[in-house]
Amino acid sequence: MSRLVLDAGAFIAFERGDVRLRARLAAARRLGVELATTSPVIAQVWRDGRRQALTARLIAATRIDAPDKAAARRAGELLARAGTDDVVDALLVGIARNGDSVITSDPGDVKRLLAAAASRAAVLVV
Repeated sequence: MSRLVLDAGAFIAFERGDVRLRARLAAARRLGVELATTSPVIAQVWRDGRRQALTARLIAATRIDAPDKAAARRAGELLARAGTDDVVDALLVGIARNGDSVITSDPGDVKRLLAAAASRAAVLVV
């Protein structure tokens, strides 16, 4: 596995104490596996830093990609090919590389988007 790519559901599950996810992330850290996401995912999960200490720690340990104009266009084209409409998921899939694993609470849309992108990233469900 190259990286773990986290959607909003992964951050929410981490904050809520999901034991399986926390174990997976701890193992990734021990193995030096990079965590990655996009800035729109952070916008989906961030509400009040005084109450989200765990989320803040996970964000600090995660590479955050900020989509630019080219990424936005690729995401729009990907949505058209996949027949879906979740822009944040499309931007997230846009950073997934072959060999990555996308941790998601929305495996249906993410799988459709990965297929439309001809990506060989795996899907792990939270």
